[in-house]
Amino acid sequence: MTAVVPLTPAFVRGALRLEPTARGVAPHRLPAWALAQAADPQLSMVEAQGAGVRIALRTAATSVTLTAHRTRVTYAGAPARPDGSIDLVVDGEVVRRTRTSGGTTTELDMVTGQPTVIPGDDLVATFDGLPARVKDVEIWLPHNETLEIIEVTADAPVAEAPLVGRRWLHHGSSISQGSNAARPTGTWPAVAARLGGVELHNLGFGGAALLDPFVARVMRDTPADLLSVALGINLVNSDLMRLRAFRAGLHGFLDTIRDGHPSTPLLVVTPLHCRIHEATPGPGAFDTEAIAEGRLAFMATGDPAEVPAGRLTLESIRTETTRLVAERQTTDPHLFLLDGLTLYGAADEAAHPLRDALHPDAETHRFIGERFAQHVFTHGPFTS
Repeated sequence: MTAVVPLTPAFVRGALRLEPTARGVAPHRLPAWALAQAADPQLSMVEAQGAGVRIALRTAATSVTLTAHRTRVTYAGAPARPDGSIDLVVDGEVVRRTRTSGGTTTELDMVTGQPTVIPGDDLVATFDGLPARVKDVEIWLPHNETLEIIEVTADAPVAEAPLVGRRWLHHGSSISQGSNAARPTGTWPAVAARLGGVELHNLGFGGAALLDPFVARVMRDTPADLLSVALGINLVNSDLMRLRAFRAGLHGFLDTIRDGHPSTPLLVVTPLHCRIHEATPGPGAFDTEAIAEGRLAFMATGDPAEVPAGRLTLESIRTETTRLVAERQTTDPHLFLLDGLTLYGAADEAAHPLRDALHPDAETHRFIGERFAQHVFTHGPFTS
């Protein structure tokens, strides 16, 4: 027999909205009203990418098939990003991986900003040879590509899978989304969630962790047992605000979250080490010399002399965030701080350089996730 998996929130985890399309459904990690408030093409692109989104079911099936259509973005003249990965998890263990293919590719000219759309075929990913027993199966979608789910089928009846543990809602930048991780279960939040035995809901948005009030409202209204925010790098490399606005914005962001989660453990993570932005403000830009050499890299273009006037750097954000959290902790016993340098510091960047000067590679995602689990789930504020 062939069972068709319902494409509903009970089976598609980690998405806040399932948009009906001509092919099937497109998972989104933000509601439509939030995107309307942002009016930001960058956020619209990355929130539709499936970081932390997975199809979860309980079944005795020995074969499960995903049919989907991917959408990806590449950059003209830069090395092509590797195809995305779809991971199969059985009873909590990653057991299989397949690469995405085909779909619709948008190639952007980094000089003119003009897109070129290249159409392609649907992909079919079949996972055969699964153990013939009742088990919990998760199909993790690519963290850096958009995937429309056309159909999911199994060769035995399917039911909802139970939650693996407490619900962890995390917000951050492209580092939290998983840029330069090799697979969706290899992003640092996914690694930490597996080690912590929690149900991940990832609101990591590449280039778009910007203290947006609508993201705070989404977090306020989303059920969660554990909350965390990692803010800083996008505020620097976008050169979006000055220190005075950052302080008020972070207070307001946390206030809004607390309106819906007054006593839920809430962790604020200061920025990881990033040499180009430690003491140099943004805006960030593409490193044209690197691109001429055939590699993608970033650089900081701000003037460090303007930091005393309020231009943001990672150093100033860490200092102000630490001071602000300490102030709030006097009336909020469930608020916690984690120094991002304990996850990835200067010595780590020397030993494991950021390949593009901004994002950790696959191995670095792994040890950041392991360190987070150790500091937060094993001995820290999220200890069960």
